[in-house]
Amino acid sequence: MAPQVSIILPCYNRVQYLRYAVDSVLTQTFQDWELIVADDGSGAETATYLTELEKLPQVKVLRLQHSGNPSIARNSALRAARGTYVAFLDSDDLWLPTKLELQMDLHRSCAARRWSYVALERIHEDGSLMQGEPRRQTPDGAIFEPLLRLAACVCLSSVMAERALLEQVGFFDEAQPFFEDFDLFLRLSLHSHVSVVVQPLVRMRSHTEHYSANRVDMLAGRARLLGKMQPEAERLGLRAILQQQQNENNANLARAYAGTGRRREALRFLSRAPEGAWRQQHWWVARAAVAKSFAPAWVRAAYRRLRYGSDSAQL
Repeated sequence: MAPQVSIILPCYNRVQYLRYAVDSVLTQTFQDWELIVADDGSGAETATYLTELEKLPQVKVLRLQHSGNPSIARNSALRAARGTYVAFLDSDDLWLPTKLELQMDLHRSCAARRWSYVALERIHEDGSLMQGEPRRQTPDGAIFEPLLRLAACVCLSSVMAERALLEQVGFFDEAQPFFEDFDLFLRLSLHSHVSVVVQPLVRMRSHTEHYSANRVDMLAGRARLLGKMQPEAERLGLRAILQQQQNENNANLARAYAGTGRRREALRFLSRAPEGAWRQQHWWVARAAVAKSFAPAWVRAAYRRLRYGSDSAQL
Protein backbone atom coordinates (compact mmCIF):
# COMPACT_ATOMS: atom_id res chain seq x y z
CA MET A 1 0.00 0.00 0.00
CA ALA A 2 1.10 3.57 -0.65
CA PRO A 3 2.34 5.48 2.42
CA GLN A 4 0.44 8.46 3.77
CA VAL A 5 3.48 10.76 3.50
CA SER A 6 6.28 10.96 0.96
CA ILE A 7 9.34 12.76 2.30
CA ILE A 8 11.41 14.59 -0.33
CA LEU A 9 15.08 15.07 0.57
CA PRO A 10 17.49 16.39 -2.11
CA CYS A 11 21.20 16.18 -1.40
CA TYR A 12 24.58 16.99 -2.86
CA ASN A 13 27.49 15.90 -0.66
CA ARG A 14 27.46 17.48 2.85
CA VAL A 15 27.12 13.98 4.29
CA GLN A 16 28.05 15.33 7.74
CA TYR A 17 24.68 17.10 7.82
CA LEU A 18 22.76 14.57 5.74
CA ARG A 19 23.17 11.85 8.37
CA TYR A 20 21.44 14.01 11.00
CA ALA A 21 18.61 14.89 8.59
CA VAL A 22 17.97 11.23 7.79
CA ASP A 23 18.20 10.19 11.46
CA SER A 24 15.54 12.77 12.28
CA VAL A 25 13.23 11.05 9.78
CA LEU A 26 13.94 7.57 11.11
CA THR A 27 13.04 8.64 14.66
CA GLN A 28 9.65 10.16 13.81
CA THR A 29 6.76 9.03 16.01
CA PHE A 30 4.60 8.89 12.86
CA GLN A 31 5.94 6.03 10.76
CA ASP A 32 3.67 5.70 7.69
CA TRP A 33 6.09 7.35 5.29
CA GLU A 34 8.50 6.78 2.45
CA LEU A 35 11.76 8.70 2.16
CA ILE A 36 12.88 9.64 -1.35
CA VAL A 37 16.45 10.93 -1.46
CA ALA A 38 17.26 12.73 -4.71
CA ASP A 39 21.04 12.70 -4.99
CA ASP A 40 22.38 15.39 -7.35
CA GLY A 41 25.53 13.51 -8.35
CA SER A 42 27.32 13.45 -4.98
CA GLY A 43 30.86 12.18 -4.47
CA ALA A 44 32.05 8.81 -3.20
CA GLU A 45 31.54 9.38 0.53
CA THR A 46 27.90 10.39 0.17
CA ALA A 47 27.28 7.69 -2.45
CA THR A 48 28.57 5.02 -0.04
CA TYR A 49 26.27 6.28 2.72
CA LEU A 50 23.27 6.28 0.39
CA THR A 51 24.01 2.72 -0.75
CA GLU A 52 23.70 1.59 2.85
CA LEU A 53 20.67 3.78 3.47
CA GLU A 54 18.61 2.42 0.60
CA LYS A 55 18.72 -1.05 2.15
CA LEU A 56 15.96 0.22 4.45
CA PRO A 57 12.55 -0.75 3.01
CA GLN A 58 11.05 2.73 3.40
CA VAL A 59 13.92 4.49 1.58
CA LYS A 60 14.35 5.08 -2.13
CA VAL A 61 17.43 6.77 -3.60
CA LEU A 62 17.28 8.54 -6.96
CA ARG A 63 20.75 8.95 -8.47
CA LEU A 64 20.67 11.99 -10.74
CA GLN A 65 23.19 13.60 -13.03
CA HIS A 66 24.55 16.70 -11.31
CA SER A 67 22.66 19.85 -12.25
CA GLY A 68 23.31 22.13 -9.27
CA ASN A 69 19.59 22.99 -9.34
CA PRO A 70 17.69 21.82 -6.23
CA SER A 71 14.35 22.22 -8.00
CA ILE A 72 15.28 19.62 -10.59
CA ALA A 73 16.19 17.16 -7.83
CA ARG A 74 13.00 17.87 -5.87
CA ASN A 75 10.79 17.54 -8.95
CA SER A 76 12.39 14.20 -9.80
CA ALA A 77 11.52 12.99 -6.30
CA LEU A 78 8.00 14.42 -6.52
CA ARG A 79 7.33 12.48 -9.71
CA ALA A 80 8.32 9.28 -7.85
CA ALA A 81 6.25 10.08 -4.74
CA ARG A 82 3.28 7.86 -3.86
CA GLY A 83 2.01 9.44 -0.65
CA THR A 84 -1.22 11.37 -0.19
CA TYR A 85 0.87 14.10 1.43
CA VAL A 86 4.38 15.32 0.70
CA ALA A 87 6.79 16.69 3.30
CA PHE A 88 10.07 18.39 2.43
CA LEU A 89 13.37 18.23 4.28
CA ASP A 90 16.63 19.88 3.24
CA SER A 91 19.78 17.86 3.82
CA ASP A 92 21.24 20.35 6.32
CA ASP A 93 18.09 20.67 8.45
CA LEU A 94 16.42 18.24 10.84
CA TRP A 95 13.05 17.49 12.41
CA LEU A 96 12.03 16.97 16.00
CA PRO A 97 10.44 13.52 16.58
CA THR A 98 6.77 14.58 16.65
CA LYS A 99 6.93 16.79 13.55
CA LEU A 100 5.06 14.51 11.17
CA GLU A 101 2.61 13.29 13.82
CA LEU A 102 1.44 16.77 14.84
CA GLN A 103 1.30 17.96 11.26
CA MET A 104 -0.79 14.97 10.19
CA ASP A 105 -3.14 15.58 13.13
CA LEU A 106 -3.55 19.13 11.86
CA HIS A 107 -4.45 17.96 8.36
CA ARG A 108 -7.00 15.46 9.69
CA SER A 109 -8.66 18.14 11.84
CA CYS A 110 -8.84 20.72 9.04
CA ALA A 111 -8.90 18.87 5.72
CA ALA A 112 -10.06 21.94 3.79
CA ARG A 113 -6.61 23.48 4.29
CA ARG A 114 -4.47 21.53 1.88
CA TRP A 115 -1.03 22.52 3.10
CA SER A 116 0.64 23.36 6.39
CA TYR A 117 3.90 24.36 8.01
CA VAL A 118 5.43 24.30 11.48
CA ALA A 119 7.47 26.83 13.43
CA LEU A 120 11.25 26.55 13.35
CA GLU A 121 14.33 27.09 15.45
CA ARG A 122 17.75 27.99 14.09
CA ILE A 123 20.86 26.03 14.98
CA HIS A 124 24.57 26.65 14.53
CA GLU A 125 26.76 24.52 12.29
CA ASP A 126 27.51 22.19 15.23
CA GLY A 127 23.80 21.67 15.93
CA SER A 128 23.57 23.88 19.04
CA LEU A 129 20.55 26.16 19.32
CA MET A 130 21.00 29.84 18.52
CA GLN A 131 20.27 31.98 21.55
CA GLY A 132 18.41 35.27 21.57
CA GLU A 133 16.62 34.66 18.29
CA PRO A 134 13.75 37.10 17.62
CA ARG A 135 10.17 35.86 17.66
CA ARG A 136 9.07 35.14 14.11
CA GLN A 137 5.61 35.46 12.63
CA THR A 138 3.78 32.24 11.73
CA PRO A 139 0.49 33.43 10.20
CA ASP A 140 -2.14 30.98 9.01
CA GLY A 141 -5.07 31.19 6.65
CA ALA A 142 -4.55 33.40 3.58
CA ILE A 143 -0.86 34.27 3.63
CA PHE A 144 -0.07 35.48 0.10
CA GLU A 145 0.58 39.03 1.35
CA PRO A 146 2.93 38.15 4.26
CA LEU A 147 4.79 35.74 1.98
CA LEU A 148 5.20 38.54 -0.57
CA ARG A 149 6.67 40.76 2.18
CA LEU A 150 8.84 37.94 3.61
CA ALA A 151 6.87 38.41 6.82
CA ALA A 152 5.87 34.75 7.21
CA CYS A 153 8.55 32.50 8.70
CA VAL A 154 8.12 29.50 6.42
CA CYS A 155 10.99 27.28 5.38
CA LEU A 156 10.76 24.36 3.00
CA SER A 157 11.71 21.82 5.68
CA SER A 158 8.60 22.87 7.62
CA VAL A 159 6.07 22.38 4.81
CA MET A 160 3.65 19.52 4.15
CA ALA A 161 1.15 19.61 1.29
CA GLU A 162 -1.29 17.35 -0.49
CA ARG A 163 0.47 15.72 -3.42
CA ALA A 164 -2.59 16.55 -5.54
CA LEU A 165 -2.20 20.24 -4.66
CA LEU A 166 1.48 20.19 -5.62
CA GLU A 167 0.53 18.63 -8.95
CA GLN A 168 -2.14 21.29 -9.39
CA VAL A 169 0.31 24.20 -8.94
CA GLY A 170 2.99 22.58 -11.08
CA PHE A 171 5.74 21.55 -8.64
CA PHE A 172 8.89 23.69 -8.47
CA ASP A 173 9.79 26.23 -11.15
CA GLU A 174 13.13 24.92 -12.41
CA ALA A 175 13.86 28.29 -14.04
CA GLN A 176 13.69 30.01 -10.62
CA PRO A 177 17.28 29.55 -9.34
CA PHE A 178 16.75 31.23 -5.97
CA PHE A 179 13.61 31.82 -3.90
CA GLU A 180 12.19 28.72 -5.57
CA ASP A 181 10.73 27.78 -2.18
CA PHE A 182 8.81 31.06 -1.76
CA ASP A 183 7.70 30.79 -5.37
CA LEU A 184 6.09 27.47 -4.47
CA PHE A 185 4.63 28.82 -1.20
CA LEU A 186 3.05 31.77 -2.99
CA ARG A 187 1.45 29.51 -5.59
CA LEU A 188 0.18 27.13 -2.90
CA SER A 189 -1.32 30.08 -1.00
CA LEU A 190 -3.32 31.08 -4.08
CA HIS A 191 -5.08 27.70 -4.06
CA SER A 192 -5.55 26.98 -0.35
CA HIS A 193 -5.40 28.53 3.08
CA VAL A 194 -2.59 27.16 5.24
CA SER A 195 -2.56 25.61 8.71
CA VAL A 196 0.26 26.12 11.22
CA VAL A 197 1.74 24.20 14.11
CA VAL A 198 3.18 26.98 16.28
CA GLN A 199 5.44 24.59 18.19
CA PRO A 200 9.01 24.68 16.78
CA LEU A 201 9.47 21.25 15.20
CA VAL A 202 12.12 22.06 12.58
CA ARG A 203 15.70 23.00 13.23
CA MET A 204 17.24 24.97 10.38
CA ARG A 205 21.02 24.90 10.29
CA SER A 206 23.15 27.98 9.61
CA HIS A 207 26.53 27.31 7.99
CA THR A 208 28.89 28.55 5.28
CA GLU A 209 27.90 26.06 2.56
CA HIS A 210 24.37 27.28 1.87
CA TYR A 211 23.24 27.10 -1.74
CA SER A 212 21.77 30.61 -1.33
CA ALA A 213 24.99 32.19 -0.01
CA ASN A 214 25.52 34.14 -3.28
CA ARG A 215 23.81 37.41 -2.39
CA VAL A 216 23.72 38.85 -5.91
CA ASP A 217 22.11 35.77 -7.43
CA MET A 218 19.75 35.45 -4.49
CA LEU A 219 18.48 39.03 -4.90
CA ALA A 220 18.25 38.58 -8.68
CA GLY A 221 16.16 35.49 -8.04
CA ARG A 222 13.81 37.46 -5.83
CA ALA A 223 13.54 40.15 -8.51
CA ARG A 224 12.41 37.46 -10.96
CA LEU A 225 9.94 36.08 -8.43
CA LEU A 226 8.38 39.50 -7.72
CA GLY A 227 7.98 40.11 -11.43
CA LYS A 228 6.39 36.71 -11.86
CA MET A 229 3.89 37.41 -9.05
CA GLN A 230 2.92 40.87 -10.31
CA PRO A 231 -0.34 39.81 -12.05
CA GLU A 232 -1.57 37.97 -8.95
CA ALA A 233 -0.54 40.80 -6.63
CA GLU A 234 -2.42 43.33 -8.75
CA ARG A 235 -5.47 41.06 -8.91
CA LEU A 236 -5.49 40.90 -5.11
CA GLY A 237 -5.11 44.68 -4.72
CA LEU A 238 -1.50 44.44 -3.55
CA ARG A 239 0.18 46.55 -6.21
CA ALA A 240 1.58 49.09 -3.72
CA ILE A 241 3.07 46.34 -1.54
CA LEU A 242 4.59 44.62 -4.57
CA GLN A 243 6.15 47.87 -5.80
CA GLN A 244 7.59 48.59 -2.36
CA GLN A 245 9.17 45.13 -2.30
CA GLN A 246 10.54 45.55 -5.84
CA ASN A 247 11.99 48.96 -5.02
CA GLU A 248 13.75 47.72 -1.90
CA ASN A 249 15.05 44.63 -3.70
CA ASN A 250 16.38 46.73 -6.59
CA ALA A 251 18.22 49.00 -4.13
CA ASN A 252 19.75 45.97 -2.44
CA LEU A 253 20.75 44.57 -5.83
CA ALA A 254 22.48 47.83 -6.74
CA ARG A 255 24.47 47.60 -3.48
CA ALA A 256 25.30 43.95 -4.04
CA TYR A 257 26.51 44.52 -7.60
CA ALA A 258 28.60 47.50 -6.45
CA GLY A 259 30.17 45.35 -3.76
CA THR A 260 31.33 42.81 -6.33
CA GLY A 261 32.69 45.43 -8.74
CA ARG A 262 29.91 44.97 -11.30
CA ARG A 263 29.34 48.68 -11.73
CA ARG A 264 27.28 48.59 -14.92
CA GLU A 265 24.71 46.29 -13.35
CA ALA A 266 24.77 48.43 -10.20
CA LEU A 267 23.95 51.54 -12.21
CA ARG A 268 21.20 49.71 -14.08
CA PHE A 269 19.38 48.83 -10.88
CA LEU A 270 20.11 52.22 -9.33
CA SER A 271 18.40 53.81 -12.34
CA ARG A 272 15.21 52.00 -11.36
CA ALA A 273 14.79 54.24 -8.30
CA PRO A 274 11.11 55.18 -8.06
CA GLU A 275 9.75 58.70 -7.87
CA GLY A 276 10.36 60.05 -4.39
CA ALA A 277 13.19 57.61 -3.75
CA TRP A 278 15.19 60.36 -2.05
CA ARG A 279 12.85 59.91 0.95
CA GLN A 280 13.77 56.22 1.31
CA GLN A 281 16.87 55.32 3.30
CA HIS A 282 17.66 52.12 1.37
CA TRP A 283 18.07 54.12 -1.85
CA TRP A 284 20.50 56.55 -0.17
CA VAL A 285 22.52 53.59 1.09
CA ALA A 286 22.51 52.09 -2.41
CA ARG A 287 23.64 55.35 -3.99
CA ALA A 288 26.52 55.63 -1.51
CA ALA A 289 27.62 52.05 -2.19
CA VAL A 290 27.56 52.54 -5.96
CA ALA A 291 29.41 55.87 -5.73
CA LYS A 292 32.07 54.31 -3.51
CA SER A 293 32.61 51.50 -6.02
CA PHE A 294 33.72 54.10 -8.61
CA ALA A 295 36.31 55.65 -6.29
CA PRO A 296 40.00 54.75 -6.93
CA ALA A 297 41.46 52.01 -4.74
CA TRP A 298 43.63 54.49 -2.80
CA VAL A 299 40.58 56.59 -1.95
CA ARG A 300 38.68 53.53 -0.67
CA ALA A 301 41.72 52.48 1.39
CA ALA A 302 42.05 55.98 2.89
CA TYR A 303 38.36 55.96 3.76
CA ARG A 304 38.69 52.61 5.54
CA ARG A 305 41.70 53.88 7.51
CA LEU A 306 39.79 56.95 8.61
CA ARG A 307 36.72 55.01 9.60
CA TYR A 308 38.10 51.75 10.97
CA GLY A 309 41.77 52.36 11.77
CA SER A 310 45.11 51.61 10.11
CA ASP A 311 44.69 47.81 10.00
CA SER A 312 41.53 48.07 7.93
CA ALA A 313 43.48 48.99 4.79
CA GLN A 314 44.30 45.29 4.48
CA LEU A 315 40.59 44.36 4.37
